[in-house]
Amino acid sequence: QVQLVESGGGLVQAGGSLRLSCVASGRTFDLYAMGWFRQVPGKEREFVGLWSHSNTYSADSVKGRFTIARDGAKSTVYLQMNSLKPEDTAVYYCAARSYGGALRADEWTYWGQGTQVTVSS
Repeated sequence: QVQLVESGGGLVQAGGSLRLSCVASGRTFDLYAMGWFRQVPGKEREFVGLWSHSNTYSADSVKGRFTIARDGAKSTVYLQMNSLKPEDTAVYYCAARSYGGALRADEWTYWGQGTQVTVSS
């Protein structure tokens, strides 16, 4: 089993920055990919970006503004969010799986509890 714990969410003004962290514990040697999703009430969980085997991939909606990085020694993946917009407001979830990256939420095995990001205009 793998446990994921996110941190770093909060309230920020439009144009500001936040960095989310996700620490993995347990059978982390099984993990091949870690990713970030976000969700607003009434909508499906949306893919934001992922790290897989030293490669990263981001959704078009955040490309150029959000960056994903992983610290293998700390079993941690980060989501650096710059130039935040009100439409980035959501609960952000960390995810992990034992295979390559995937864009659909239902393809990921492990999930964190989520952290709220609110961007004010």
